[in-house]
Amino acid sequence: MVTDIGGTGSPGGLPTGPVTRASVARVGTATLLSALCGYAVLYLAARDLAPAGFSVFSVFWGAFGLVAGAANGLLQETTREVRFARDAGTPTGAASHTRPLWVAGLAGVLAAALVAVCSPLWSGHVFVDARWLSVGLLCFGLANFAVHATLLGMLAGTNRWTQYGALMVTDAGTRVAVAGAAFAIGWGLAGYLWATVAGAMAWLLLLAASPAARSAARLVTPVGTATFLRGAAHSITAAGASAILVMGFPVLLQATYGDLGAEGGVVILAVTVTRAPLLVPLTAMQGNLIAHFVDQRERRLRALITPAVSVALVGAAGAAAAGLLGPWLLRTVFGPDYHTGGLLLAALTTAATTIALLTLTGAATVAAALHRAYALGWVGATAVSTLLLLLPLDLSTRTVVALLCGPLVGIAVHLTALRAAP
Repeated sequence: MVTDIGGTGSPGGLPTGPVTRASVARVGTATLLSALCGYAVLYLAARDLAPAGFSVFSVFWGAFGLVAGAANGLLQETTREVRFARDAGTPTGAASHTRPLWVAGLAGVLAAALVAVCSPLWSGHVFVDARWLSVGLLCFGLANFAVHATLLGMLAGTNRWTQYGALMVTDAGTRVAVAGAAFAIGWGLAGYLWATVAGAMAWLLLLAASPAARSAARLVTPVGTATFLRGAAHSITAAGASAILVMGFPVLLQATYGDLGAEGGVVILAVTVTRAPLLVPLTAMQGNLIAHFVDQRERRLRALITPAVSVALVGAAGAAAAGLLGPWLLRTVFGPDYHTGGLLLAALTTAATTIALLTLTGAATVAAALHRAYALGWVGATAVSTLLLLLPLDLSTRTVVALLCGPLVGIAVHLTALRAAP
């Protein structure tokens, strides 16, 4: 069983049972609030910065999203280990267990140090303005977000969905508060860089305020640290690859295209606003999804049908709406400099739907402990998308082709592994 360190050695008092509609509703509400905060940050940055400046901000936003997305592998592995151990009633031996939060803290510090040491090799190509501030904030955010993600996983694994949602909202709310201050005082680009990582210490605020969160944070899992890290390594690899497509795409775009300029700012904003309605909720609900698929492990493929159909229907409706209303909405909300066609917005929404479906199949695969297949699916999707970005096409077309076709490869890998699993 999962054990509370310093307690009685039993999981007494831990929430049990499957994922319920009420828990999904609580996380859904938190996700909505977080998404609104994210939109608010983007709105303030787009209004305050010219498109060229917004593209610089977007690259840092994407870079932090990339490393934070990789750290979400800790969320996935922690959720699976905690929940599987609880459901299976696995005994915890004193000789072999892991304190996930301590492991995450050390891993985050080491990863941040590695980023700092290597930064002279790559930072000049990625951060064209405020280079060293960007590197410092990236390291600070990564070290803290590793703990943040692991705490989310422990809360999800023990059905503490109220605290899970509170941590999400605190993170997002802190970001928008700093962005609002930057807008009000005319802080400029630096203010929005700070806003991007401002919520990274939300985990510390939650631990200070919530006894339930502190209880979850003291849990151990009945596997050795090496075993936990092996599983986490696969999850981090896959989560990092997924983060390149989901949050780090501006970085990938700049690396394959060169100077993005004003056109890049418009395309990146279009990618962001068309994918957020699907991918923000799915990313935020990774804990719910993995817990659900662990609970339904006897019928993995069947458990995928309902969420996959729901995502496809929402995506189709979103593509139609983006094509008809998107150009007007983009100009009205973000200003006349952000002008693009309805066909591009509809195509980007369709591409976002394929990434959303890949996120679903990935959650089902990692819940089944098919770590290699999970990683291979996301790495394959990212590799194909990267190759497609090198095609001799205009920026908008190559973006659509890469985001639409790459994820299909990953979906095929995940479904094949789930079908073949015993």
